[in-house]
Amino acid sequence: QVQLVESGGGLVQAGGSLRLSCAASGRTFSSYAMGWFRQAPGKEREFVGGISRSAGMTYYADSVKGRFTISRANAKNTVYLQMNSLKPEDTAVYFCAADPVRETVTSTPEYWGQGTQVTVSS
Repeated sequence: QVQLVESGGGLVQAGGSLRLSCAASGRTFSSYAMGWFRQAPGKEREFVGGISRSAGMTYYADSVKGRFTISRANAKNTVYLQMNSLKPEDTAVYFCAADPVRETVTSTPEYWGQGTQVTVSS
């Protein structure tokens, strides 16, 4: 019932910034916990950051705290991930995620986008 489409990935130099967008459709957007995961080649998918379903609180992995910011624009059915001070270790495919039941997406979200590549060069 829910479709998620990411955009905004690309190539950026270390220290630079990117903003990822996730457009959602198919259901009332505000009733979902939303967030972002990433996966580098040969590595497991890991949590990056999210916004809670009810309270709208944001939360982040320790590796990105202070550098990444997640926000939601419900009128546009869109969630954003602002990434600043990017490091080569941030290189990965970034996936948007949503869950209609859980308050957060830190475990196993119900819905996933197709992913967008982020490459950080040194």
